Amino acid sequence: MARTLSVAGIGGLVVLLSAPMVFGQVKRTVLQQTDLSVAGREVVTVRADIPAGGSAGLHTHPGDEISYVLEGSLELIVDGASRTYKAGEALHVPAGKVHDAKAIGGPVVVIANYVIEKGKPATTPVKGAQRAR
Repeated sequence: MARTLSVAGIGGLVVLLSAPMVFGQVKRTVLQQTDLSVAGREVVTVRADIPAGGSAGLHTHPGDEISYVLEGSLELIVDGASRTYKAGEALHVPAGKVHDAKAIGGPVVVIANYVIEKGKPATTPVKGAQRAR
C-alpha cells in the first residue's frame, strides 16, 4: 500500500493513506516508513517522479538522503555545484544541505531514502530562496 507525505505544523510528518503528494514538480510516493535500530531514528523510502524539465525546487532534509536514479538523468545542485546522475547511479545529500534536483532530457524516477529523526518531515521546502540555477 502506497502512502504519501504531507508536512504538518504540529505532528511533523503526517502520513496520509491516499494519492501521492506533489511538492514542487515532483510526485513523491512513500514506499516504506520504518524505525531503525538506532533509537529515535527512522528511514522513509520514497519513489520520486520528476517530469521532463521539472524540478524539485530548493529544499532540505533533516537527515541524510541516499538515493538511486532508477530512470533518466538527474541534475543535482548543492552549494551552487551541479552534477548529473544517470540511471543506475547513486547519490548522497548530507543533512540540512539546501539543494535542488532537475530532470534532464526526459522524465526521471529516483528511489530516495531519508534517514531522519522520527516524527520530522522528510522534506522541507526552502521559502523565499532563489532556484539554484
